[in-house]
Amino acid sequence: MTATTDKFARSAYDALSDIPDGASIQVSGFGLSGQPSHLLDVLLDLGARDLTIICNNAGTGDTGLAALIAAGHVRHLIASYPRGAHSHAFDEAFAAGKLTYECVPQGTLAERIRAAGAGIGGFFTPTSFGTELAAGKETRMIAGRGHVFEKPLPADFALVRGDRSDQLGNVVYRKAGRNFGPLMCAASTTTIVSVPRRADIGELDPEHVVTPGIFVDRVVVDEPGQGRN
Repeated sequence: MTATTDKFARSAYDALSDIPDGASIQVSGFGLSGQPSHLLDVLLDLGARDLTIICNNAGTGDTGLAALIAAGHVRHLIASYPRGAHSHAFDEAFAAGKLTYECVPQGTLAERIRAAGAGIGGFFTPTSFGTELAAGKETRMIAGRGHVFEKPLPADFALVRGDRSDQLGNVVYRKAGRNFGPLMCAASTTTIVSVPRRADIGELDPEHVVTPGIFVDRVVVDEPGQGRN
């Protein structure tokens, strides 16, 4: 089979070079599982600032998302669980007023991203009804239970960790590394996927492909020495 499109980028720097200041970026991962660490390191090197980051958590230690935050490149964070073991970068930046933060419950976060990818105008959920997280949002009683209206959450870019991809951008994931990646691929304007190894056209079982290539714009094969998340 002869492919008409090759989505493999020459390098992560080429793949991320057009991310501008002020971009909104979805980042896959649950903790370190599924986090595109190599792409985040390159994004830091490229220097884009005033970023809005949409993710589950804010990273740990001094690498990945945490390094972006510590360097002052993140202006606004939308996440479920920014604080955790060794999350000192977020703690310090938030306490100093260097970034703003929107707390979104984890299931709501996933559904808001999914709604953006599916073209849905929003949805009602009972989660957060009667709490500060519902302040300013439309509420409605449905079947005797309070619900909050939540809007879709799209982004300019998605940085996602996969396990393998072919040159058409069809992606399979490794176990829990699948988490938010498939939703983010569909919800962003430009999707960039990092994988530790490439597959040939026809090598991936169609039944195992979670993210079809139509949702992927660029694929980066990790540099030598980059480990699997």
